[in-house]
Amino acid sequence: MKSRRVVVTGASSGIGQATARLFAKHGWQVVGVARRADRLAALAAETGMQVFVADVTVQSQVDALRDFLSASGPVHALVNNAGGAFGAASVEDSDPADWIKMFDVNVVGLQRVTAALLPLLRSAARADGHADIMTVTSTAGFISYEGGGGYNAAKFAAHGVVGTLRLELAGEPIRVLEIAPGMVKTDEFALNRFAGDASKVDAVYAGVENPLVAEDIAEAIVHAIELPGHVNLDMITIRPVAQAAQHKLVRGPLKPRD
Repeated sequence: MKSRRVVVTGASSGIGQATARLFAKHGWQVVGVARRADRLAALAAETGMQVFVADVTVQSQVDALRDFLSASGPVHALVNNAGGAFGAASVEDSDPADWIKMFDVNVVGLQRVTAALLPLLRSAARADGHADIMTVTSTAGFISYEGGGGYNAAKFAAHGVVGTLRLELAGEPIRVLEIAPGMVKTDEFALNRFAGDASKVDAVYAGVENPLVAEDIAEAIVHAIELPGHVNLDMITIRPVAQAAQHKLVRGPLKPRD
């Protein structure tokens, strides 16, 4: 089977890193994209994948990524994973600068990368039958919660972008997929949100039996993209069993009722 190439943004940590690793394990040509050159260098040394240093909030760097990819081979799949949450204050008390950062990376960055790489995805679809755009959103993009105003709004918007893109690309052999994780325990996401306060991070996951980890999300992403080209998983909602809904989280052992 001819090897296919996938681009994964936000590949220096968490879900992006786990996804890039798993694609490489499955024999894909992988291009890991992130801001932190040292993290990417370590990932490249570990896996042999290609890496490219770029910040999705900077148009010139996204353009440089496009030019690099165009010169180095086809792009069969894009995983839009770069994103983040900053701050957990109320709407009244939020710092607008945090909201601007969240919209820039979660929404505008999504548009930048997708628009830049679409011509390359179209070329791969012409040659090989289909191409894929997978975007990592969040259950925070469907249900609001206190302290989540900026992140809720950004992920609601990202979900809207994905839905619009699917309609706009209708008729082309390009699958538009979305995965919306609930509670996922990763090394950096909550730490960034709570400005490095480890005690607040610990409280989020306290007593939760088997929260999801980055590798769980990676498995779902790779599975969806490796399905036959006519099968489109429009929306994947993925939560740990302990999280029945955004507002319903069980802390403590899970056990059958008597």
